Amino acid sequence: MNRPRRPGKWYFVVVIASVGLFAAIPFAHAAHRLRRKALWLWTAAYAALGTTLMIIVPPSEVDHPEGSAQDVLSSVVGAVAVATVVAACLQLSRVRREVYALPEPVLPPARPADPWASDPAVAAALAMRAKRDQARALAASDPVLARDLRIGRPDLPRQYDDGGLLDINTAPPQLIAAVCELDATAAQQIEDARRRHPVPFGSVDELLVFADLDVSTWDRLRDRAVVIP
Repeated sequence: MNRPRRPGKWYFVVVIASVGLFAAIPFAHAAHRLRRKALWLWTAAYAALGTTLMIIVPPSEVDHPEGSAQDVLSSVVGAVAVATVVAACLQLSRVRREVYALPEPVLPPARPADPWASDPAVAAALAMRAKRDQARALAASDPVLARDLRIGRPDLPRQYDDGGLLDINTAPPQLIAAVCELDATAAQQIEDARRRHPVPFGSVDELLVFADLDVSTWDRLRDRAVVIP
């Protein structure tokens, strides 16, 4: 199957094959076709740069010892030539589409905003969730500070807003049940599990399994629970 032709591809061929020395040629062609003054200025600039590179390019390295000034000059010329190729190709990628009336690249359609994204209630709930995530990160990195701030203890006086977290090891079980909308049986299961567990729970999932809580309650507890090491 034949590939579709790409008009103007010769712009890049000339620039790359000449290592930037003849980069002015595609710009001159584009300036003539588009009648644009700025392109004539770029043509002059690349022509001057190409001429300069051809003048200062060092002769053959024969008879020049390693590490001589010619080596340094060669490195400089090479770096400038590469930069010229990159810059010219970037500029020509758009100019070429204008000269040959090529369509702009088709971008995928933007994802439509969720209809509830502007709802103040949703924004408030997401803000509280973000606060809970920040407070959990603080508790994991600095447990002592978390205890001082009383993260996860809404039953105690405090100033830090943790977004409504509950410390599964120290918060009253009845409060955990009330905030997470659990029944009295679940509150009793949490209290019994903490009494029977020899050490504080190391994770929320550990409490969920050890207390034998109904699976339907797990997501609500995970959303509000925090473990302070």
